[in-house]
Amino acid sequence: METPALSSPTTYPSTGGPAAASAQPGRTGVLIVNLGTPDSPSVPDVRKYLREFLMDGRVIDIPAVPRFLLVNGVIAPFRAPKSAKTYRQLWTETGSPLKYYGQVIERELQRELGDAYVVKLAMRYQNPSIDAGLAEFQRLGLTEIVVIPFFPQYASATTGSVYEKVMDVLKTWQVMPQLRFVNRFLEHPKFIEGFVQLGRKHMAEHDYDHFVFSYHGLPERQIRKGDVTKDVCRLGDCCSSLHALNQHCYRAQCFETTRRLVRELGIPDGKHTTCFQSRLGKDPWIQPYTEDVVKELAAKGVKRVLAFSPAFVADCLETTIEVGEEYKELFEQNGGQHWQLVESLNDSSLWVETLVDLVKTR
Repeated sequence: METPALSSPTTYPSTGGPAAASAQPGRTGVLIVNLGTPDSPSVPDVRKYLREFLMDGRVIDIPAVPRFLLVNGVIAPFRAPKSAKTYRQLWTETGSPLKYYGQVIERELQRELGDAYVVKLAMRYQNPSIDAGLAEFQRLGLTEIVVIPFFPQYASATTGSVYEKVMDVLKTWQVMPQLRFVNRFLEHPKFIEGFVQLGRKHMAEHDYDHFVFSYHGLPERQIRKGDVTKDVCRLGDCCSSLHALNQHCYRAQCFETTRRLVRELGIPDGKHTTCFQSRLGKDPWIQPYTEDVVKELAAKGVKRVLAFSPAFVADCLETTIEVGEEYKELFEQNGGQHWQLVESLNDSSLWVETLVDLVKTR
């Protein structure tokens, strides 16, 4: 089957020069949205977070009644104590790293954009909420709202869920301002350069035998449901390029992100692996699984690995703990010697510049 080529990537403007909003009447609201975090690492707060997160029908995409029973009868009661212990490992003096870096970016982006914009941080689950951010925009009577989910690759369970929540709130408004969503930004050159610079810093300090690019996983059924053609998705070589028919496939976007990073970092063929982490339940998730890749690399005699997590823009449980500590321990238990996590973009200037471009690009 011949696949039509994907249109050429957007050309992003320089962050310099006068603000684009100067030609627009009124002010523009910018809602930056990350996944979420518990209010504290206590068991009750973690349980509350898990319930809201996992009751989202785009996250656990099964009928409402069995989902309710699964989440409230099994997952939240039994998983919350274990997850709370892990969150306590992650927590710092400033609280959750994901929320802390979000707050820093909120301030920095506001400073860069100026008074023609109002920037608000929101979390899809818990606080600060999307409802509160949009309520503030409504009170201010803004001309336009730009929503930027903090997910480089589109997935129904992340970006799609943010879209749905925002629209659920806005449908109750009598007056709706102009609305614009950012669908993904894996192609943005400054997003790529941000991870490239972080990777080069570690590559200058050590020689690495292999490079792992670990992305958050999804159930295979969600990938297949997203194939509107019903003919492209085979969860295999169909992800070897990104084109018009698979451009919204999360797995294909992840492989494309790896290709762009590998090219800029100059990593040779055969020295890198794209894989997927954070499985939940017994159903098959997209592969290869990071856990299996880690064991296989060690078994093959690979001793030094540099690991990237390019699905996350802020350090969180999935990066710092899962990739940075749990996979490190697994690698060393199986004979590996050195495992290094590349930190997320967090509050880097290139990440702020990426967001400025995303706001101003039409």
